[in-house]
Amino acid sequence: MLRARLLTALIALPVVVALIKVGGIGFFALVLVVLTVAVVEFCRLMEKDHFRPALPWALLLLWVLLLDAQFPGWGLFGPGLSLALLGSLAWQLVHRQGKPVADWSLTVVGALYVGWCGWHLIRLRSMPDGLWWVMTVLPAVWFADSGAYIIGRTWGRHKMVPTLSPGKTWEGYIGGVVTGTLLTTGLAALWSLVASPSGPRAIDGAGIGLLVAVLSPLGDLAISMVKRQVGAKDSGTLFPGHGGALDRIDSILWAVILGYYFILWR
Repeated sequence: MLRARLLTALIALPVVVALIKVGGIGFFALVLVVLTVAVVEFCRLMEKDHFRPALPWALLLLWVLLLDAQFPGWGLFGPGLSLALLGSLAWQLVHRQGKPVADWSLTVVGALYVGWCGWHLIRLRSMPDGLWWVMTVLPAVWFADSGAYIIGRTWGRHKMVPTLSPGKTWEGYIGGVVTGTLLTTGLAALWSLVASPSGPRAIDGAGIGLLVAVLSPLGDLAISMVKRQVGAKDSGTLFPGHGGALDRIDSILWAVILGYYFILWR
C-alpha cells in the first residue's frame, strides 16, 4: 500500500505542479477533470445508499461553475445555474422514482459543493501572482496533512472523531497545525524572493498556513461523513493507494476558499 501511494505521488505531483505553472487552459483542464470525477464519485456513493441523483444535471451545474470561473466574460453563471436548478427539478418530476426530493437535493448540493470550491481554485490561479498563491495554499494542505499523519502515528493517543475517522487524533491535529503553519510561512518567505512584491510574504504564509491547518480538516471529515453513511472506505479508485478524487481533494476544497478570501482581504 505504501509503495503504491509513493509511486502515485511521484507520478501525479510533477504533472499537477506543471499544470499549475502553465495556468490558463491547462490548469482549467486539470481542475475540470479531477472535479468531474469527484462529482461522479459523489453520485455513485449516494447510489450505495439507495438514492438516485441525476448525474448529467450534476455535471452540468459543475461545468457551469467552472466555466464561469475561467471565462467570467461569458456571463454563464445566471442562465447556467437557472438551467441546472430548474432542469434537474423537472427531471425528477418526470422520472419520479424512489425519493425524488432527496435525489434532486443531492444532485444540486453535491455539484454545488464541489463546483463552488473549484470556482475559487480557478479564480485563485487567475489572481495577480496566482501561481505563487496557489503554490502557497495547496502546499499548506499537504504540510498540515503530513505533519498530522507523522505526529499522529508517533504520539497520537486521543481520538478526535472515532466514528468518522478512527485514525485522526488530537495530537496529530495539533502537530498538523504547528507543522502546516511553520512550513507554509517558510515557503511563502521563499516565494517572496522570486515573486513580485504583490506576491506572498512570510506573514501571508503564516496566516494561510494557520487558517488551512486549523479548518481544512473539516473538509476531510465531511467526506468521511459521506463515506461512513454509505459504508464505503474510499470514494473511488482513481489514485492507486490514495483512493478517489474526493479522497484527495476533501481538504483542498476548504483550503482554496479559505486562502482565496484571506488573500482578497489581507
